[in-house]
Amino acid sequence: MAERLKNRGLVGELAAEFAGTMILILFGVAVVAQVVAAEIGDHDSIAWAWGLGVTLGVYVAARTSGAHLNPAVSVALAAFKGFSWRKVLPYSLAQTAGAFVAALIVRFNYSEVLQKADPGLTIKTQGVFSTLPGNGSLPIGTWGAFRDQVIGTAILLLLILAVSDVRNSAPMANLAPFVVGLVVVAIGMAWGTNAGYAINPARDFGPRLASYLTGYETAWQDQYGQLYFWVPIVAPVIGGLIGAFLYQILIARFLPPEDAAPEVGRVPPSEERTDTA
Repeated sequence: MAERLKNRGLVGELAAEFAGTMILILFGVAVVAQVVAAEIGDHDSIAWAWGLGVTLGVYVAARTSGAHLNPAVSVALAAFKGFSWRKVLPYSLAQTAGAFVAALIVRFNYSEVLQKADPGLTIKTQGVFSTLPGNGSLPIGTWGAFRDQVIGTAILLLLILAVSDVRNSAPMANLAPFVVGLVVVAIGMAWGTNAGYAINPARDFGPRLASYLTGYETAWQDQYGQLYFWVPIVAPVIGGLIGAFLYQILIARFLPPEDAAPEVGRVPPSEERTDTA
């Protein structure tokens, strides 16, 4: 009985991660398509739409799965917050699948606009779906982008843990998702130059795969022709671990003990129930 409940709980958590990440990408990739291909909006509208996409995605998934929406978050929570390691791969696959499906929807909906702006489906609009060093035009190489993604994701995880830790000054009245969205807006506005602030392997790989399957033949490469797709996968995982570690040694270990309460990024309720079944 406990095993059946555990499996049913995991299915629900994966569905929530899929849906939450899909919502995130529906807003994030679509706003880039609108700005790049239709020239409606600017950098600030991109940063705000990504942040709002995170907020709405977290509201969709938080109650069921903890709303990781990001493999770097899942790995960091497993390393430092008690999230089950056996769920990291399923969560990551669900997140990537949600991002992939959302990107296909955006690709389909904006097909005419993308074709008009870039008939050859080249590097010019590849950045709609996946990130590039220097946003495809500035003199940033692979390792500069790698460094940037480590730093950006470290900031993200440190702040996610800070605003979701009920022993700290966590936002009340269910406002944590909104604050996490503001964190993403701030990262986009301050750390978006060198690598487009993917800070999320699923956010980059899912849409990158969708773009490749729908005509972007150079989707795995950067503007220099170098194999680049691995950078927004590896660097955010490293950065997330660094950010979570810094939060633990600089803040968490000095906070007073307190009974755990629901929080964004927590171990999902279903896991807590089945562990005591």
